Amino acid sequence: MKDMRGTQPYQAVEKHLRSLHEPAFGRPSALKEPHITPDGSRVAVTAEILDELTGKPHTAVFTAENGKLRRLSSRSGSARWPRFAPDGTTLAFLADRAQTGVFQLHLLGSRFGEATPVPEVPGTIEYAYWSPDGRQLLLGVAGLGADMSGGQGSGHNSGGSDDVPAWFPQTDYSDTSASEWRSLWVYTVDDGEPRRVSPEGLNCWEAGWCGPDAIVAVTSDGPGEDDWYGAALTYIDVGSGATRTLLTSDVQLGLPTGSPDGQYASVVQAVCSDRWLVAGDLLLIDTASGDVRPVDTAGTDVTRLEWLDAGRLGYLGIRHLESVAAVIDTRAGTTTELFATAVACGGSTFYPDGAFTADGRVLTIQESYELPQQLALCGRDGDAVLASIAHPGTDYLGSVAGRAEAISWTAPDGLEIEGILCRPDGDGPFPLIVNIHGGPIHAFRDQWAMRASWVPLLVSRGYMVLNPNPRGSTGRGQEFAARVIGDMGGADTYDYLSGIDALVQRGLADPARIGLIGGSYGGFMSSWLVGQDTRFAAAVPASPVTDWYSQTFTSNIAGWGLKYLDADPEQPGSGAHTRSPVLHASKVRTPCLNVAGLLDNCTPPGQAVEFHHALRAHGVPSALVLYPQEGHGVRSYPAVIDFLARVLDWFERYMPASE
Repeated sequence: MKDMRGTQPYQAVEKHLRSLHEPAFGRPSALKEPHITPDGSRVAVTAEILDELTGKPHTAVFTAENGKLRRLSSRSGSARWPRFAPDGTTLAFLADRAQTGVFQLHLLGSRFGEATPVPEVPGTIEYAYWSPDGRQLLLGVAGLGADMSGGQGSGHNSGGSDDVPAWFPQTDYSDTSASEWRSLWVYTVDDGEPRRVSPEGLNCWEAGWCGPDAIVAVTSDGPGEDDWYGAALTYIDVGSGATRTLLTSDVQLGLPTGSPDGQYASVVQAVCSDRWLVAGDLLLIDTASGDVRPVDTAGTDVTRLEWLDAGRLGYLGIRHLESVAAVIDTRAGTTTELFATAVACGGSTFYPDGAFTADGRVLTIQESYELPQQLALCGRDGDAVLASIAHPGTDYLGSVAGRAEAISWTAPDGLEIEGILCRPDGDGPFPLIVNIHGGPIHAFRDQWAMRASWVPLLVSRGYMVLNPNPRGSTGRGQEFAARVIGDMGGADTYDYLSGIDALVQRGLADPARIGLIGGSYGGFMSSWLVGQDTRFAAAVPASPVTDWYSQTFTSNIAGWGLKYLDADPEQPGSGAHTRSPVLHASKVRTPCLNVAGLLDNCTPPGQAVEFHHALRAHGVPSALVLYPQEGHGVRSYPAVIDFLARVLDWFERYMPASE
């Protein structure tokens, strides 16, 4: 496809993005990872900072003072993951000052001054937690060759050797190297040295303290991304390094942590599509007896856990389209819900997130499609807004992005499906674009820009965008989420089609101008739907799976795909064949813009290539766009500008908003 630079769509997108971002160049523009001292006197948060429409944003650690965000970390490199010591005197955070992308631990002992780096560990630190007594820090360390999840952009951790010649081959041997593993280390404040506490041969995906002398971790025997889907909950004695299994599961485990006295381990059990996207049932495990007790969360899929003390466990989660926070009294067996709100909480993360004070308040990041992010301290007596990222650029976006509303409709089998509809001003009917989320175990919430830059862009150009949560989505319990397992491209197909029908019947959508866009599972479904129904005027499958057979032998999460299809690629007629969009290309009449990143290990770029060539073989208009420096999604500028320009050009060519 032609060079988009200099074209009207490219210029329009660049102007749009500059209007949004330029007023905040060098300032915090997206918030995540909030933390607070137990007494609520100090807060910290990670913020993304964009200096120009070049590269990716860097991150820094901020605090809130007098309604403003004040930077705590230096301007050297990026910093993230702020965590206060239990007594509130020291702030730990991760920074990549020595080498870009390689994060190490730093400690800041006062409100001002320079943070002190801790002796380095081999690899990059992904997270750090203070022990309940404040004497140690648990470090989750990934080797520089370890896989990143799809939600992180796929590929491998950065920080590899820079002295490899250009001709040097990309290699992958069957025996794993040390750089591919994730391990656990403990830094002791008194002696100032980190030491490894997890044994060789045990890959530790995530972990938390369970008392001052033990750790609970989600572990597997191998370091590959596919190994995570069968990981177990393991108890690790910090002193001896001895391990024992606390829990195995037929589904996935995440968010491991333990009570400060070590009596209980807590973990979330859920069907999951991607690591770091865990939302499900809360379990308490007696570490002595091994007894497992499910906790009633009133229909909330739990996405964050934090022990306030030995008898109280706080959680955040998603219930339908609401963000929920609550505190469980584990001794009395009671739960106190702190809030349930349609405003999204958690910031630039996939699911609700926050941090608790000792008296049960929650520091979180509030936002909606029409509300720029704000750092807020929430309790039963109301919310206190500590700082906001609002600026003239967010005012601009609010003026052109229309409005959002929650809607629902009924699928053919009677199941209620929910979603969020973003629409321009006016009565319609509008050209409709269905924005399909990844996963499939994921969910849209009412977030700023819907966490997808193309949504407000398209609305500003006169398109209506439906963001549906079909069966398989989070927030409706594990039974609802599991409805898609073994049936991707089955009943979920009609969740989308019935939503389109409902909007046409309500006079909101123009049936002659219906389009599709989505990434990952959304890319699969975008390429699948055009082979099941000819109503679509245009589609943009991004990071798609189009051939489950070849996906099995090229992806780093092949086992996940086969399980979710209940398929065997060696068996003709199994889901690996019948649910592959490329094998339905003869039925497609929809022009498709196929997009992929060449560094994507989850849904390799060959998937987009196959579908593109299959469509061309059948005379269907098709374009193929492969970004050489992108992985699972387009995340860096100016590639983002180019991608959005091509999206806008594609829809305006085949289903223009103005006729």
